[in-house]
Amino acid sequence: MTQKNLQALLEDSRQAGIYALPHGDRLALRDAAEAAGFACFEADLGDCGLIEGVLTRLGRQFGFPEWYGNNFDALKDCLSDISWREEPGYLLILSRADTLQLANADAFRTLNEVFAAAIDAWRSQDVPMWVVYDFQADGLATLPTLE
Repeated sequence: MTQKNLQALLEDSRQAGIYALPHGDRLALRDAAEAAGFACFEADLGDCGLIEGVLTRLGRQFGFPEWYGNNFDALKDCLSDISWREEPGYLLILSRADTLQLANADAFRTLNEVFAAAIDAWRSQDVPMWVVYDFQADGLATLPTLE
């Protein structure tokens, strides 16, 4: 896939979702998202085996407003109404979230349900939101990239 095709994929809200990112394609993905004018958020969750730590880290590393409450409802609210960072699309890159998946599969599943709800809310407005993990989690498709 060329850089231009990757950008076109990211701009298509109908295909937006939660994906695994092939190894080494983070820079290409970020470049395509930035070329599309997207807001790009990144979080390293490597040492977070508890969901409370993940939610706190997401709020801090994504730059959520002060009212963010470090819980699933607040996460959904912040991701569904990004009035503090309005862009034509959104890309969330999550590194080393396999720590949470291994420690608490139920919390990992709920986290992805929250992401999916936010993606659906944006899709209804024809705004793409993408969540990509740097590992292959059960049930996640691999994002087509430049390979």
